[in-house]
Amino acid sequence: MRTLCSSTLIAEAMVVGFAALVAMHLSDISSTTLWTVCGAAMAVCVLLCGVITRPGAVPVGWVLQLALIASGAVVGMMYGLGVIFAALWWASVHYGRKIDTIKAARALGTPSQTA
Repeated sequence: MRTLCSSTLIAEAMVVGFAALVAMHLSDISSTTLWTVCGAAMAVCVLLCGVITRPGAVPVGWVLQLALIASGAVVGMMYGLGVIFAALWWASVHYGRKIDTIKAARALGTPSQTA
């Protein structure tokens, strides 16, 4: 799960940074406010990569996805990108857990159930 979720979060951090650059020109929000909020979101994305397997990390990721969708109020295209990243986040968590289960079963030498 760690690899899939971390990949999604790193890509999301880059998208947030690019969205901040777009928002600088399309919105009336001050640059200081914009970069404070976006910088915090980018930092959360990167820091969450390191703690993704700890309890509570996945729900924090969901909050981050909702915030990304809500950022569409500033840059309209972020509604669509937010939904795409929420779908990627779901897939990363869902399939990452399946992969972890299969790996654990192989490590124990038991047959895994993929269905």
